[in-house]
Amino acid sequence: MSLLAGPAGPAAASGWGGDQQRVGFFTDTSICIGCKACEVACKEWNRNPVDGDLEILGSSYDNTGALGANTWRHVAFVEQGRERIEAAQESGRKLVGLGMPTVGPRPPRGQTPDGDLSGTDRTPPNTQEFRWLMSSDVCKHCTNAGCLDVCPTGAIFRSEFGSVVVQSDVCNGCGTCVAACPFGVIERRDDGTVSAKVERDEDVPHAGTANKCTLCYDRLVVGEQPACSATCPTQSIRFGEHDELVDSAEDRVRALHEQGMTEARLYGANPKDGVGGTGSVFLLLDEREVYGLPPDPQVPTKELPQMYARVGIAAAGMLAATALAFLGGRR
Repeated sequence: MSLLAGPAGPAAASGWGGDQQRVGFFTDTSICIGCKACEVACKEWNRNPVDGDLEILGSSYDNTGALGANTWRHVAFVEQGRERIEAAQESGRKLVGLGMPTVGPRPPRGQTPDGDLSGTDRTPPNTQEFRWLMSSDVCKHCTNAGCLDVCPTGAIFRSEFGSVVVQSDVCNGCGTCVAACPFGVIERRDDGTVSAKVERDEDVPHAGTANKCTLCYDRLVVGEQPACSATCPTQSIRFGEHDELVDSAEDRVRALHEQGMTEARLYGANPKDGVGGTGSVFLLLDEREVYGLPPDPQVPTKELPQMYARVGIAAAGMLAATALAFLGGRR
C-alpha cells in the first residue's frame, strides 16, 4: 500500500530501494502560453485516441475539456477580468504557506504567521485589465495514491521513479481506481468517449481499461524525459528530481511575490496534505478551484488504520459481551 511511504519516498517504500531519486513535474502556469504542444506530444507518443470531433468547446478555446482516458495532458483556459485578478492577488497575499493547507494548531490570535505577505508590494508590474490563466494539467502521481491502494488486480504499480503506472494488459476494467482518485484523473476507455461523433476504422487500444499519464515510463527507463516536458516551448513544464523541483518552485513563488504578483501560490508541494504531496507540483495564479483542482484532496484509504483499530475494538467488545453472556447463562 502506498500509505506506507516513509521519508525515503514512495519508490523506496515500494521495494525499489533508496538509490533511485523520485522524479516529477513542476508546471509553472505563469509562463504557459496555451499552445497545447504538450497535449499533442502526449497523444502522439502514447498513441492515445482522439476525444470527440475536435470542435472548440463553448466554454473556452479548448477542444478536449478535461483529463480523461484519452487525454493525459490537458491545457485549461480561464478568462479573467480586473475584478477577479484583484481578488486573486488579495487571496494570495493572505496565504500563510506555499503548499496545501497544513495540519496542526493555528497560531495565536494576533500573532503574525510565518510567510505573511502583508508587507509585500502588491502593485503588479503592469496593471492588468484582462488575462488568460492557462494551465497544463496532468496526473498528480500522488505520494499516497488512492488508485494504487484500491486496485484489486495489481494492474497499478509504483515505478522506481516514484510514478504511478497502469498496466493495461493486467487491468480488468472494474473501475475501482476511478472512484478512488481524488483528482478525477483516471478513467476507463470506452467507445462512447473515443468515437462519439467521428467515424473511425481503427481499433480502440486498451478499450475498457483504466488509463492515465504514466510519466512516460517507457521513456524514463531509457534515460529520456517525458514527451510533454521535452516539447514545451516556454519551459512551463519542467521535469526533474522532485525535491529539486519543489525548491525551484518555492524560489519562483518568492520571485513573483517580490514583483508584486502576490496571487502566486503552489499546489501539491506540501507533504502533509491529504495525499502526502504530489509528484506533479503546480504554480497557480488564483484559487485552486479556479483551475478545477480540489482544495484539500484526501486519499480514500487515509483512515484505514483508524478504521481497522475501531473494528478490532468492536470485535473485542463483542467477544467480551458474548463471553459474559455465556458465563452468566451457566449460572
